Amino acid sequence: MPDMIKNGLHGCSRADTYVYPREPALLEALGRFQDRKLGLMLHFGPYSQLGIYESWPLSDADASWSRRDVDWESDPARFREQYRRMNESFNPVRFLPDAWADFAAESGFRYVVFTTKHHDGFCMYDSAYTDYKVTAPSCPFSAHRYADIAGEVFRAFRARGLGVTAYFSKPDWHCPWYWAEGYARYPGQSRNPTYEPALHPEVWERFVRFTQCQLLELVRRYGPFDALWLDGGQVRPDNGQDIRMHEIASLCRGIQPGLLMIDRTVAGEFENVITPEQSVPDAYIPVPWESCVTIGTGFSYRYDDEYKSPRTLVNLLVSVVCRGGCLALNIGPQPDGRLPRRAMESCRGMGAWLAANGDAIYGTRPAELNEAGSLAFTQKDGKLYCIDRLEEGERLGESLVIPCARPVREVRLLATGQALGFTRFDGGVAVRLPEGIAGECPIAPAFELTV
Repeated sequence: MPDMIKNGLHGCSRADTYVYPREPALLEALGRFQDRKLGLMLHFGPYSQLGIYESWPLSDADASWSRRDVDWESDPARFREQYRRMNESFNPVRFLPDAWADFAAESGFRYVVFTTKHHDGFCMYDSAYTDYKVTAPSCPFSAHRYADIAGEVFRAFRARGLGVTAYFSKPDWHCPWYWAEGYARYPGQSRNPTYEPALHPEVWERFVRFTQCQLLELVRRYGPFDALWLDGGQVRPDNGQDIRMHEIASLCRGIQPGLLMIDRTVAGEFENVITPEQSVPDAYIPVPWESCVTIGTGFSYRYDDEYKSPRTLVNLLVSVVCRGGCLALNIGPQPDGRLPRRAMESCRGMGAWLAANGDAIYGTRPAELNEAGSLAFTQKDGKLYCIDRLEEGERLGESLVIPCARPVREVRLLATGQALGFTRFDGGVAVRLPEGIAGECPIAPAFELTV
């Protein structure tokens, strides 16, 4: 197996460092997670108003890439003040959580990953531990009936039988015990604390308790969750930022047994799923993993963004699933609370494909031969599925050669159930394609083989 998953924007953990949990409840939860395959990730917050990178422009150390769209202010301190006051104008009055959940179900998503708090520290839920939140009087949306945005998202998705995962940033650049005043560890702000935790353990301890309280608050008041998706890999023991994840996991699982912890990029027992970002492994990975990939060009909303086509999304999903993973497709909601129309259109196109071919995706595992050129293979319940990832303009011939080491008894076009004629040969079958798709360029035609 590959030693390392291909790096994404921020990299990810090595597959050979994965530690399988021992508890039966966690193993069962991992199985349920791996069955769902497709999640909707949503990055939403005051930053959505500006159409810029979420949170990252606050960090001087990340300015070279994250402030490319900040063309109205060159002074970092003034920009940070402007950014932090965006809570005073955040008012997504067209936010309809049930419409979001209906769209997700129609598009074939089986779970949601929602940003309860990004690195900027703004809480999209009613936290008792900060006033920098969507329900505070300083935020105009606090008077809206759906003001507790994260809670409303979780409610709506659960009502449709969809799984729920809470994204939570471990670093908090608004917290006075992370970016603490009066210290000069760096010439400017960075993604790390403004002080050395080892030299100021009393400050760090206050931050640890703050973080633990917020996570316990989420699990108690907003659970149950499939997982806690913990971002901000710089907060890790070997980087001098130990928030005692063993304590957090124990306390959270005391409330909800079987809760998955995704302490992303921090290899070990609390990274139950490894998470490549904006990339997909180029081969099968035999541990639980989930690629988070944007449908547009960024995780948060961008004005005049470009979105992946339904064909691109389907082929991406098929590649992820045949290599053993799950896919979290990210949409950045608009400042008014609606999801971008073009992103929704692409997802609905993917959903139409899944409505006809979902048996080849949901609940499957990779086949022994999981890829052969454009062909991808999955399996479940004694069935082998073959999916052809056609590129735009690529047309099918009158027959398709499908490699298969096992004797094939029957071949059907999955979308219609139509039985297809085929000829056996040593190492596979040549399937005769019906007129409906022969010579055409359908999105990822899928075939069900009884073996």
